Amino acid sequence: MTDPLAHVRELFDLADDVVYLDGNSLGAPPRAVAERLDDVVRRQWGRRLIRSWSEGWWEAPQRVGDRIGRLVGAAPGQVVVGDSTSVNLFKALVGAVRGTDRSEIVVDAGTFPTDGYIAGSAAELTGLSLRPADPDDLRLDERTAVVLLNHVDYRTGRLLDMAGLTERAHEVGAKVVWDLCHSVGVLPIELDALGVDLAVGCTYKFLNGGPGSPAFLYVPSAAQPGFRQPLTGWTGHREPFAMAAEYTPDAGIGRARAGTPDILSMLALDAALDVWDGVELADVRAKGLALTARFMELVRDLPGIEVITPADGRRGHQVSLRHPEAARLMAELIAGGVIGDHRPPDVLRFGFAPLYNTFDEAERAAKALEELL
Repeated sequence: MTDPLAHVRELFDLADDVVYLDGNSLGAPPRAVAERLDDVVRRQWGRRLIRSWSEGWWEAPQRVGDRIGRLVGAAPGQVVVGDSTSVNLFKALVGAVRGTDRSEIVVDAGTFPTDGYIAGSAAELTGLSLRPADPDDLRLDERTAVVLLNHVDYRTGRLLDMAGLTERAHEVGAKVVWDLCHSVGVLPIELDALGVDLAVGCTYKFLNGGPGSPAFLYVPSAAQPGFRQPLTGWTGHREPFAMAAEYTPDAGIGRARAGTPDILSMLALDAALDVWDGVELADVRAKGLALTARFMELVRDLPGIEVITPADGRRGHQVSLRHPEAARLMAELIAGGVIGDHRPPDVLRFGFAPLYNTFDEAERAAKALEELL
C-alpha cells in the first residue's frame, strides 16, 4: 500500500538489521537530536553560558509546549513542558480537587501503576477517598470530584472513548484528567474541542524525546485563572526574578511550572519534534491502524497466542499478545533483533510507530515469532 510517511523514516537513526517495535516504551532517536544537543552543550552552554537563559532557554517550556499542543488539539498557551508525568499528574489532580465539596477521586482500575500511586497520594493529602473503577462502569455521581483515565491502556492497547467519557464526567459535574502517554503521537486528539479539563503525557514514547525527556501538562485557558497547583515553585511565579517573599502565580499556563527547567532534555525534545513538521496526524493514524492490523492478521492463529488488543478501531498503535511463555519468547525475539517488550506475567507488547516502522518490519516480526513457536 502507499505510505505517505515513508520518507520520514530517513529522519531517524535506526539500524536496518533491527526491527524496533518498542516505541510505546522508548521512541527511536531522530538524527537531528545529536547535532542539536552538540550545539546546546558546546555553544549555548559552553560559550554563551548564563546568557542563554535570556536567549531562549527560559521560554522553552511554553514554546515546546505549544509544539506539542498542535499534536493534541490545544490552542497556543495551554500546554507547558517540564517535570515528569507523575509530577504533572499530581499537579493536575490536586489542582482539580482543591476547594471542592465532593468526596472522591475515581481512577481507571487498570491504570498504569504510577497513575494509581499518585492518585492515592493526592486523595490522602486532600482528604478525599480513592475509588478504582472499570471505565465501562464508572458509576459517577455528585460525590465524584475528578476522574483519571488512560486514553490508551498500556497493557492491552485498548483506546477509550475520550468524547463519551469526558461528557459522562461533566454530566455529574465532575472534572476529568486524561493520561495521554500512549496516545500522543498516535492519533488525532482534540482536547479543546472535547472540553477536556486537564491532561498529562510523556514525550519519550511516540514523541521520541529521549529517555527521561520532560512530560507535559495541559490546562485550558478558561481554567487557568482558577488552577491552583500544589507545587508552587519559583518558575511558576508571575515575576520569578523579583524574588518576592509571597507567591503570586503566573496569569497563564506558566503557573503550571514548578522548578528550574531541565534544559538539556528539553532542547533534545525540541529537536526531536522537528520530525512532526509537515506530518498529518490523520496519516499517522491510518498507517498505525494498518500496521497493527497486518501484524495481528499474521500472528492471530499462531499456536498458544491470544491477541488481547481490540481488532476494531478501538486501539492505539500497539499489539499485545498473551502466551504462557511470554518472557522467554520476548527474550529470544530481542536476541534475534526484533525488539518489543514483556509485561508480566504473560503479555508480549509490540509498539508500532508509523513515523519509522514499515510493513516489511511487521511481517519480519511476525515471521520471527512464528519460527520461535
